[in-house]
Amino acid sequence: MNLQEISVRPVAREEDARFKGLLDAHHYLSAVAKIGHTIWYVAIRQWQWLALLVVGAAAWKCAARDRWIGWDRRYQFDRLHLIGNNARFLILPGAHTFNLASRVLSLLEQRVSADWQARFGHPLWLLETFVDPRFFHATSYRAANWLAVGESRGFRRIRAGYDNRAGAPKQVFVRALLGSVRARLRDPILDPRYRYGVPKMLLTDDQMRSLPDFFADIPDPRRGQGRRHPLPAALAIAVAAVLCGARG
Repeated sequence: MNLQEISVRPVAREEDARFKGLLDAHHYLSAVAKIGHTIWYVAIRQWQWLALLVVGAAAWKCAARDRWIGWDRRYQFDRLHLIGNNARFLILPGAHTFNLASRVLSLLEQRVSADWQARFGHPLWLLETFVDPRFFHATSYRAANWLAVGESRGFRRIRAGYDNRAGAPKQVFVRALLGSVRARLRDPILDPRYRYGVPKMLLTDDQMRSLPDFFADIPDPRRGQGRRHPLPAALAIAVAAVLCGARG
């Protein structure tokens, strides 16, 4: 197979069912929902589909990635939109050939940031992925110059946050899409062109518990009938919401 004839492009809406069906049939984790900031990609040669990829939002928390970046907690949740997660990568049955996987990953890297800019209003600076060492050796990612930065702790993101039961740790790989990416991500001042939404941060349990203490001395102007919740608790919740990006 001539690898120069391969191209990678986003999946068209009318192809969604075919894409999802192939992932469900051939990927050990099945398909992933196309919600939020997510783009589905297909690698093709002429008319033939060779590989499928999903790029979505970055993991909220990943200690190995965060240590590698070296960013301050104050900035982390305001920069996550600049990281994309390669959540699925599948070479389709019958398409396996030498260097195909690394070629497809390289083609994805060349276009994903511009695609993200066009769809979501900001680029990507870094890609991450999680590889289960029980099943894979990450040979394709290593061949495509992705960098292993450690292992995850095995906690899985769910609708309510994170599952408190640790599963099997995954190997964490990253791939920079521009130079000096770590310095850019941890810079105290983010260029306004790359800001998205409102500033965000995440409060720890200890920080949240301490917030009411700051308002303990404020006189409560409410009448007794209206005091369903303590004033320090209500003010602490409001302040926490603002710190985490709420404006309503």
